[in-house]
Amino acid sequence: MARIDLDLAHAYRPNPREDADYALLPLKMSFADGGAYALLGPSGCGKTTMLNVISGLLTPSQGTVMFDGRDVTAQTPQQRNIAQVFQFPVIYDTMTVAQNLAFPLRNRGVPAARVRERVARIADMLELGGQLNQRASGLSADAKQKISLGRGLVREDVSAVLFDEPLTVIDPHLKWQLRRKLKEIHRELKLTLIYVTHDQVEALTFADEVVVMSRGRAVQVGPAEALFERPAHTFVGHFIGSPGMNFLPAEFSRGRLQVGGVEMTAPGPLPEGALKVGIRPEHLRLSTPHGPGAVPATVQRLQDIGICTMLTAQAQGGVLKARLAPGTPLPALGDSVWLQVVDLRTCFYRDEQLIA
Repeated sequence: MARIDLDLAHAYRPNPREDADYALLPLKMSFADGGAYALLGPSGCGKTTMLNVISGLLTPSQGTVMFDGRDVTAQTPQQRNIAQVFQFPVIYDTMTVAQNLAFPLRNRGVPAARVRERVARIADMLELGGQLNQRASGLSADAKQKISLGRGLVREDVSAVLFDEPLTVIDPHLKWQLRRKLKEIHRELKLTLIYVTHDQVEALTFADEVVVMSRGRAVQVGPAEALFERPAHTFVGHFIGSPGMNFLPAEFSRGRLQVGGVEMTAPGPLPEGALKVGIRPEHLRLSTPHGPGAVPATVQRLQDIGICTMLTAQAQGGVLKARLAPGTPLPALGDSVWLQVVDLRTCFYRDEQLIA
């Protein structure tokens, strides 16, 4: 395995002059040896570009890629000793499952006994043990992608294993099983894994550290809890969560905070001027009229989603969504309610960046 350090930028067009010209804006980032990472963001944010720069399929237009302190910017994926798993299965249909899994090892001259041992272990991890002698051509798309995953994981000497949305073709009800399996495999084999996805559930359940990307920029790197509880940027608040974080404009002046047309006490020191307050629907609660940290709103919608009721209300400055626990007395459509938007779990933002 390897520690990977990036200090680079990439543009697909010559002579980039502004941010919009870059697929990856200038960044410095490190991936620890043996870590499990996810590159998370919407389509076109630069996550696959970053993965291909790491693998060597793409040479950055400026800067360096370092593996364990060694400059590999000009090296091929083979020279970097990278294993990469793509969105769609890359296997040999005429070979059996065992032959497919063994191919990367035999191609490198690994002794036959070790090949058999390694193939059996990876097949068992991916629950392919009963299909080792079947030809790949007759298998389902799910099983073929399992083989593709196995081919990426079977080598012990790789610098890193890179996954580019590998569960796209997997049946939805099997995805959670494979996510769990990949997590178990990482814990057991201690591989450096970097996983590209636009699915926050995949990213947050698989990775120890998630890199949230937007418009060619890594806006926050951290564990799931930090991304959820303390988004470093309003984009992260919007993107993480279902639904995302609530935001309302605010103003702090002379020691007093004004939110949603209500003046209230701030929970701590804040910079003077225009701000945004952010609070998760999971943390937003019904309050008594004029309660501390509460703003008035009008109920627009109530949805029973089984584990809770989703309340949508219009407040001064924006729409608020709250997840109300079972048993909470519910207002009616059109009712005026008070919602507590400011408490110790509220985040404050200036110019879209979290105020520490």
